[in-house]
This record gives sequence, C-alpha cells and structure tokens, in this order.
Amino acid sequence: MKVTVNDDDYQFDAPLTVHGLLIFLEQPQSGSALAVNQVIVPRPQWSQYLLQDGDNIVVFQAIAGG
Repeated sequence: MKVTVNDDDYQFDAPLTVHGLLIFLEQPQSGSALAVNQVIVPRPQWSQYLLQDGDNIVVFQAIAGG
C-alpha cells in the first residue's frame, strides 16, 4: 500500500490506521490535526480509520498565537 504524507511517499505491506501511521512517523498526537484526501479525520476515529492505497494525508500542528 502506498500513501503520501505531506508530499512524501511511503510504502506499507499491511493495512494501517491513522494512529499507526502517526506512531510510525514519530509524530506527536497532541496538537496535531490530520486530513485524508482533503477531509479532516476527527481524533476519536484515528485508531479505527484504515488508510487505503493511494491516500493523500496531510498532518499539521496547531499553532496558537494572537
């Protein structure tokens, strides 16, 4: 399965959840937001949301300021 994360391509042999992807990427989950194919995936769904071949994922950090 091939997915693109923030314009970088990754290849995985087995199905992967969003939660598993973030662990693989060593991406902190606190303060993170994520969209798959331009649709935000709510945090409570991360451990159950299975990625599909060809998915385009954008991971970004929330930034506070004012």
